[in-house]
Amino acid sequence: MTPALTIYSCSPEETQTVGRVLGQQAQAGDIFLLTGPLGAGKTCLTQGIAWGLGVTGYTRSPTFVIMTRHQGRLTLYHLDLYRISDPLEAWDLGLDEALFGDGVCVVEWASRASDLFPPEALWVSLDYAEDEDRRSLSFSAGAADRHRTLLADLARRFPVAPKAVTP
Repeated sequence: MTPALTIYSCSPEETQTVGRVLGQQAQAGDIFLLTGPLGAGKTCLTQGIAWGLGVTGYTRSPTFVIMTRHQGRLTLYHLDLYRISDPLEAWDLGLDEALFGDGVCVVEWASRASDLFPPEALWVSLDYAEDEDRRSLSFSAGAADRHRTLLADLARRFPVAPKAVTP
């Protein structure tokens, strides 16, 4: 999937702010699928989403328990698929409830089970930028029309990566 928008974050706090915007605008049934290497900012983005939903405290990555629930204005289902060895393990852990419930679902390491997710999910690929002090956050919009509005709002608020020019 080609990214619809790539923005830059210059700090963990800025990544959390991007997440807060996502969380403030999140609606029941939203699914955010996060990918990227260790340390790229997946958990920072999730913390911001949680704060935007009104969850208090710090959200920690559920690497060992796989899924946690946090209550804000909507339930946040936070999954970390880093430790799964087969995508179907995620179903055994309650992925269906998280994806198709009335809350918001955030999945770290989503690429480990990419075939299980519905097309209306919003994919976010986090990575180290060229200078390694910044992070790039590339958003690939799913089938949901509301993603266009959300991405336009992010583009107004944060530094956008220049579009690649094709010869």
